[in-house]
Amino acid sequence: MVVLRATKKVLQRLPPITADDTSSDTALGDWYVNRIVVDSQPLLLMVSSLSLLAIITPARDVKHLPDRLSTVVVDRLLRLGIAPNLCQAEAAAMNPVQVGPTRDRSVLGSMVDFAKTIPYHLPVDAWDEINIRGVERRLAETPCRLAVNFEDTIFPEDMAPRLLKAKWG
Repeated sequence: MVVLRATKKVLQRLPPITADDTSSDTALGDWYVNRIVVDSQPLLLMVSSLSLLAIITPARDVKHLPDRLSTVVVDRLLRLGIAPNLCQAEAAAMNPVQVGPTRDRSVLGSMVDFAKTIPYHLPVDAWDEINIRGVERRLAETPCRLAVNFEDTIFPEDMAPRLLKAKWG
């Protein structure tokens, strides 16, 4: 089971809340989602609560996002170079999808930082899905939750494979 934790503006467009105090039992944890706008184009920014791996997708058919969440996540994991068997194990664990409000301010802070940097990585009024994939790669390289000890700093591109191997490996 996975929990899709949405900000207020996205929560209005999703099915009713089914999870409030529960947590995901997947390797990557809950998925947080927010709607952002870049060059007048609405996008969804999704971030894994445990790895801080970001996914950017057009904000279309938000109502059915829970139905396609595992597909969107697996596509991103495959682009990251994760082994297909680990991706499929994570996808299987993502059923069912429950919807809930956000609850981790640290994840929300990372999302705010990501949302602010996204426009700087895209060409003005001339970007497409290929450019979006490049931004996802850059966000995956971004150090998050900077700590006094470098070992405690999270790099999403390293953390996601580590979590998946630990849980499903």
